[in-house]
Amino acid sequence: MSKKILITGGPGTGKTALINELISEGFICFEEKSREITSSYKKKGVDQLFLSKPLLFSELLLNSRIEQYLDSNNTKNDEVFFDRGIPDVIAYLDFKEIGYGESFLNACKKHKYDIVFMLRPWEEIYINDTQRYESYKELVKIDNFIYNTYTSLNYKIIEIPKTSIKNRLEFILKMINKL
Repeated sequence: MSKKILITGGPGTGKTALINELISEGFICFEEKSREITSSYKKKGVDQLFLSKPLLFSELLLNSRIEQYLDSNNTKNDEVFFDRGIPDVIAYLDFKEIGYGESFLNACKKHKYDIVFMLRPWEEIYINDTQRYESYKELVKIDNFIYNTYTSLNYKIIEIPKTSIKNRLEFILKMINKL
């Protein structure tokens, strides 16, 4: 079975750029699903599903991340990477102070990642866009919720240094080889 390696962090910290670099290097990566869900609902006239119906959005996202997790079991690669993980869903709900059922926490406990890397807030690279509505101040708060969620689930978080994408990739690969 492949080693499940997670790249997490708040919005705008460089996760997607790093995942794209991993893909260009030939690694199997499961990309973030929240933008896909948001886009599909925009076509239905819902501007920000997470803001208007956060629990529905989170349920859809949880299910898509579980599906990715299970799909990763079918790869023959030594490692697979994920752009965000199942616990991120509850971190965002906690950030927004929205209650959720026990099934969310059970999903986090049942589907565990082998290694968790985290990108921390970096104001110099942070950019808002049409789907990333959070301010930098909100990013810092979200970052704390993500960090606390993973540590409460007994993950050891490896922080990725604030440096170029190439250097971040090298750091990840060196750390994976050490573990």
